[in-house]
Amino acid sequence: MAALKFKNRLMSEMYETASGLLEAGVISKRRMGEFAALCLPALPVMTPAQIRALRKRCRLSQAVFAVVLNTSLSTVQKWETGAKRPGGPSLKLLNLIERKGLDVVL
Repeated sequence: MAALKFKNRLMSEMYETASGLLEAGVISKRRMGEFAALCLPALPVMTPAQIRALRKRCRLSQAVFAVVLNTSLSTVQKWETGAKRPGGPSLKLLNLIERKGLDVVL
């Protein structure tokens, strides 16, 4: 498993301990993968204004942006008005597009 970097010393120590248990054969690779996934930092929440600004920066209409994110037009409209908040895979895609650009998902 690739080593993860943590800002929190406690998380770093826990991950190192779990890696040692993996090497000793006490836990499986699958369990280690599950543990690593739990250690990932939480994604920052995006405000309606940030979502709208991101879409406009990508020069996409709401309809095309919805297709890129594999969601509906009404969902994008609700995100931009604040009636609904993106979560799960949609939030991950929005953060990925914000960090790396639209090309990474096309």
